[in-house]
Amino acid sequence: MRINKVKNQVLKLATGLALMCTTVAINTGIADQIALAKSKNPTKCNLFAYVDVSDGQTLNVRSGTSTNNKILGQVPVNETVQVVAVLGNWAKITNTSSGFKGTGWVSLPKLGLSTRGYGTKGVKLYAKTSAKSKVIVRVPPNTSVKLLGCQGGWALVQYKGVNGWLVREDQCGAALTSCS
Repeated sequence: MRINKVKNQVLKLATGLALMCTTVAINTGIADQIALAKSKNPTKCNLFAYVDVSDGQTLNVRSGTSTNNKILGQVPVNETVQVVAVLGNWAKITNTSSGFKGTGWVSLPKLGLSTRGYGTKGVKLYAKTSAKSKVIVRVPPNTSVKLLGCQGGWALVQYKGVNGWLVREDQCGAALTSCS
């Protein structure tokens, strides 16, 4: 009888510790990092973005999703690239407007988008990849936003610290001209 009572207390303690560790992992973002590290399947998408690096610099295109992978070529600043997949902080690109020809991986934080919405009060950022989801914020027309990821034709972007999904019709992947 006494052994069962001790076993129950140990089981309760172990369960409590497991729940506490899970809560810490979720709330600190560690769970997302673990999931990305284990994930080998990129998220497919299809959108255009521009190279957003310092003037005079180029963006390295690599054979894989690591700075340890071979450099296949380079794309100049402000050039447009087609993003076909993302995996963690990496974007798989193809069809560059200038520089590198082919397909390879680039650092996602070095790509940008602008908003369309000319002649309007701006474009909407959504909570999910659906125009029926909650609108988080409006972004003024012709505004640069940070590209964080993508899914299908949707772009996950950041505007003034707010993350949201931008529908394809409101995206502009050209840095130096407007998309009208």
